[in-house]
Amino acid sequence: MRQVEWWILRVATGLVLPMPLLLLYALAPAEIVMTAVAILFVIHCVLCRHWNWLRQGWVLVAALLWGDIVLCAGLADGARGMLHAAGFSRYFVFVAALQAWVLPCAAVRRVLARAYGLVALWLVAGCWQQYLCGRNFMGYGRWADGALLGPLWAPRAGHALVMTALPGLFPYLITLSERAGGYGRLKAAALLLGLVLTMVLVAQRMPLLHMLAAMGVVGLLVPRLRAGVLAVVVLGAGGVALSPLLAPQAYDKLVVNLVTHMHAFADSPYGMLFIRAGVMIARHPWSGLGFDGFRHACPDPAYFHGLPWLGVAEGPHGGAVGCNLHPHNFYLLMGTMGGLPAMGLFAALAVCLLVPMWRGLVGAHDPCRLMLAITAALVLWPVQSTSSLLTQPTAGWMFMAIGWGLAAAPVASQLQFMRGRD
Repeated sequence: MRQVEWWILRVATGLVLPMPLLLLYALAPAEIVMTAVAILFVIHCVLCRHWNWLRQGWVLVAALLWGDIVLCAGLADGARGMLHAAGFSRYFVFVAALQAWVLPCAAVRRVLARAYGLVALWLVAGCWQQYLCGRNFMGYGRWADGALLGPLWAPRAGHALVMTALPGLFPYLITLSERAGGYGRLKAAALLLGLVLTMVLVAQRMPLLHMLAAMGVVGLLVPRLRAGVLAVVVLGAGGVALSPLLAPQAYDKLVVNLVTHMHAFADSPYGMLFIRAGVMIARHPWSGLGFDGFRHACPDPAYFHGLPWLGVAEGPHGGAVGCNLHPHNFYLLMGTMGGLPAMGLFAALAVCLLVPMWRGLVGAHDPCRLMLAITAALVLWPVQSTSSLLTQPTAGWMFMAIGWGLAAAPVASQLQFMRGRD
């Protein structure tokens, strides 16, 4: 039995470690890996009677959220909808597997951090190569809206760089600033500036805001980096000011486009999605529209209305043209699937996940744990535009960061399987 346990864990670890690369280039295998690790974890729990992880608050809230979504899917689409929604639980089991089984070992987490760091460096190199040469190594130029693709074929480099650089590179920069004196702080600030300038060239607004927000939190919590972070922000602002000359497409995307959207948010693509999701939730406040209901109901003229309670007058607000596959916000996505109860449960789940990650963190002096907590807080922040957490690579980046962050927290050592204890 012990040999079987050993091999199952080694297989699961071998599947998890390449995840950052899979989330760049092999989305279907990444989904298969998450499902396989969840199944292997259940097998491990059955064989070893390892069930103490079920006693956590976040597991209870996740189970309630999943049950609510399955119930709402059944009300909307019958057995077919319930079958689709049932698979959503695999993500929560995957998080538990990372927390209590695969990643409690510090050595494994260090290997994963190196993998993330290498992927982040690959993304930075790919972005600069495309900027300087006009095309990446695959032959692709910029996206139609001006965003750099980096070493990819779609505009996903910005989000991928944030999700890999924060846990993969920032801990090194923090350690460098604290142990190498003034030279180390200067070098760390220079590397941070390189990351920010890369994000400016990538020209994706939300990832750039995430990077700046993470830097701001690091500057507050790591005193030796405060001056460097402030200098990077000033120089980064100068980079944006020079972007009309050096990268006019990035300037149009980051500044001109943003100002236009904010000036007339209700008529912007994001505003239309927000209004459409708001109308759906207002029409179905308790049961939503079932699993992935936004995708199927968005073209329905029944939801071509305004939100008078938010000061948005009645009107089609884009009609079918204003539709997308998802509402570009995790909380709105939950609301359209399971109504206000699902939104509330998802918010409660976010709190239950973040509390153990942040508990006692300031005095822990653990840069990797700090960056994982910041990453999890950023992805779970409610006021932002996101991709759907029902698909890859968003689900992979999000649940990898959450599971890894929980594994780095002290509670993980209490949940780790120990033969003969559970």
